[in-house]
Amino acid sequence: MPGGSHPMVGPSTYPFTMFGGDWTAATLDTFSAIEQAGDTRVGNDVWIGRAATIMPGVRIADGAVIGAHSVVTRDVGPYEIVAGNPARHIRTRFDAEDVERMLRARWWDWPVAQITAHVGTIMAGTPSEVAALGSPDTAPAPESR
Repeated sequence: MPGGSHPMVGPSTYPFTMFGGDWTAATLDTFSAIEQAGDTRVGNDVWIGRAATIMPGVRIADGAVIGAHSVVTRDVGPYEIVAGNPARHIRTRFDAEDVERMLRARWWDWPVAQITAHVGTIMAGTPSEVAALGSPDTAPAPESR
């Protein structure tokens, strides 16, 4: 997601540049002088609650949970739960060892057939059980039916 903010250096906060056409060329000098926060990046298997606001430049790591109506102003770590305004750390979903297991397993990169074959474990198993299935390169092929 692009990380632009509405410009607040002049009388108008209207983001002329993003609408293209003649405005892009006419605003290029002004736009390039405005500090940008960078792109917002959201990892895999992230749950973003209803009406949460994620500020420009924030990175949300794999497995994170953002509480409803939260305002996220800082990066969120892997499998971290944050909530509030501003969003604050509530807890981590798993202990550090299990977070590492889940990050190594990267089940979201598995072929669909492998995810389907192991969806019960992915949804309701433990991080150790998911890790035992392997990584995208080593996960067992689904059994033929």
